Amino acid sequence: MAAANLPSRPGAALRRVLRHRLFRLGAVLLLVAAGAGGWWASSASSASGPHGRVTFATGVNGGVYDRYGVLLQQYLGVHIPGLKVRLDNSEGSLDNLERVLAGQDDFAVATADSVATFGSPRKPELRAIARLYDDYMQLVVPADSPVHSVADLRGKRVGVGQAKSGVNLVTRRLLEAAGLNPDRDVRPSLVSVGQAADGLQRKELDAFFWSGGLPTTALTDLSQRTPIRIVPMGDLSDPLHQLAGPGMDAYRAATIPADAYPDVQPERVAVPTVAVPNLLVTRADVDPALVEALTRAVIDSRDDIGGQVHAAQLVDLRTAVYTDPLPLHDGAERYYLSVKP
Repeated sequence: MAAANLPSRPGAALRRVLRHRLFRLGAVLLLVAAGAGGWWASSASSASGPHGRVTFATGVNGGVYDRYGVLLQQYLGVHIPGLKVRLDNSEGSLDNLERVLAGQDDFAVATADSVATFGSPRKPELRAIARLYDDYMQLVVPADSPVHSVADLRGKRVGVGQAKSGVNLVTRRLLEAAGLNPDRDVRPSLVSVGQAADGLQRKELDAFFWSGGLPTTALTDLSQRTPIRIVPMGDLSDPLHQLAGPGMDAYRAATIPADAYPDVQPERVAVPTVAVPNLLVTRADVDPALVEALTRAVIDSRDDIGGQVHAAQLVDLRTAVYTDPLPLHDGAERYYLSVKP
């Protein structure tokens, strides 16, 4: 899968991005060499890496953020045994950003459009570690539903994600792109993906939106309990970009592969939709040595985690530095400079 809005020569572009930031990195390296930094940095040069406790905000139970966080925690336990990671479930991207800035969590995953939309006065404190994988918008309905487009949702009971989730943000925009008012033209239900799946099975919902990596466990499990279908949304890519607002350029046209959900797509038909990148985020004041070690672990764990979470296979060194709208953390820069082509 090609990443959105990337130069045709990622190796050369990576060198340009990193060269542009070298003047700032030099100052950071001097500080680290002088022993500056938090309690993690004191052990960064040891064989086992950083020591201490950190917290990681993931997402809702059954979502890809949640599964990715669990597997990354296990990987870190083996490769950086001195680092103890606590995972915190959350409502999703916007909730995660609030938690990081409030100091409740040190790291989190958030969609690029959520970062662009986030209106906190403390937003300048946020930094990116890596671009991870893309979330795919998925509109799920019963297999025999009369809904075949987003416009067909008028008057329907629709799961739109939790209030502080990236799902809710992009769902509202997709409804608007389809000519619907998110508050008046559908009967919205602010539920998690697990709650939405249960509601659809019990016929309490007519449809629900989900934004996540492929495949999402909650959808796979639902498809084994009741016949469902994924509604195409590829026609909304252009109208979505025409809407005013921050983060609109984060979206791209995408396709859910024909084999993503075998029980949902037995005819092996791909489904056109819209996708948005995920970013691994932290704060500027988090220790550079810790962030460098975490960045290395994220890149090095791709194959291990990707064997269980397919979306993680798309984490790529060539695209990880493209973290708009956030600048890279100094520790992440240091890692990318150490492995640049």
